[in-house]
Amino acid sequence: MATVLDEIIVGVRADLEERRREVSLQAMSERAADSVRLAPARDALSALSGGRGDDRGIRIISEVKRSSPSKGALADIASPAELARAYEAGGASAISVLTERHRFGGSLQDLDAVRAAVDIPVLRKDFTVDEYMIHEARAHGADLVLLIVAALDDAQLADYLALTHELGMDALVEAHTVQEIERAVAVGARIVGVNVRNLKTLDVDPANYATLAPNLPEGVVRIAESGVQGPEQVADYAREGADAVLVGEALVKHGDPSQAIRDFRAASLTVRG
Repeated sequence: MATVLDEIIVGVRADLEERRREVSLQAMSERAADSVRLAPARDALSALSGGRGDDRGIRIISEVKRSSPSKGALADIASPAELARAYEAGGASAISVLTERHRFGGSLQDLDAVRAAVDIPVLRKDFTVDEYMIHEARAHGADLVLLIVAALDDAQLADYLALTHELGMDALVEAHTVQEIERAVAVGARIVGVNVRNLKTLDVDPANYATLAPNLPEGVVRIAESGVQGPEQVADYAREGADAVLVGEALVKHGDPSQAIRDFRAASLTVRG
């Protein structure tokens, strides 16, 4: 039986083939190379590393997210650029932009708008299933791409991570189980996300982060993904050692996303002292 992840990837591949017919891999790789030369990627690894000294609060990856498979429409985001500027003003360390259109209502145009609006690292959040999408992300100014361990075999994971680094970007390598964490670490992932959302059922269990986090080795940047409804969950993730949290729904539905980010970071300080 096909899982939700399988169904999403079918749509991702169909859209990819449309774009590839318009712009070849060779042409897209040339665009990416030009971007590397003219506008190198920002240092996402440093931006997401856990705070120290006076800036020891948890890092926030704030998401431009119009809808989701589990909740449907979340927010009418008339201006991704304006939302991104609000995120940056609130202290976000990076901005995640959904570019998958069927289930998330995103687009590369949203990515372009956000990239032009902010100076912090930007994550192209899509279901990367082909090297074309990595060149495409860099050509559109992304500093990070998403690599989901469950969607890739070991050879793909290693090759795509290597290409990402070759283009000067970093990858958020997403895991959901102990075995997936081990696979991520084995290929040299520097930023590992633990997503507490089951991509087969879309169920969310924030307690899974505490269960899986001890399997993350020292030296990797630890990202907690999903399950944030307010400051309490951010404090819980900080308590379990997360360097950063990725937050979408709670921010796009908040009336004041800048203040929400400040509240999230403040909550993390209550457990870090």
